[in-house]
Amino acid sequence: MELSERYMQKFEEEGFVSVYEWQDPPGKVYEEHAHKGTVSLFVTDGSITFDFSGEKKEVVAPRRFDIPANTPHSAVVGSQGWIVVVGEEVKGDS
Repeated sequence: MELSERYMQKFEEEGFVSVYEWQDPPGKVYEEHAHKGTVSLFVTDGSITFDFSGEKKEVVAPRRFDIPANTPHSAVVGSQGWIVVVGEEVKGDS
């Protein structure tokens, strides 16, 4: 079983209502926003840098990162783009 498939299964077992794979090109910007429920990410390829009110956190594959509900943040995808498995507590929340 491939790493992304294992994480999709893991997120489903953890009770996330929506689990899917996503990818973005290098430099994609996500403006500041927050989620209604926890959003868990497992970066399988590439990287992304989150900004939590001035505190930056780079997440590089292979790594899991959980974003708590109601936590404002923005993000920029790294220079190689990224592929990520997403788990949402609230469907359509990311």
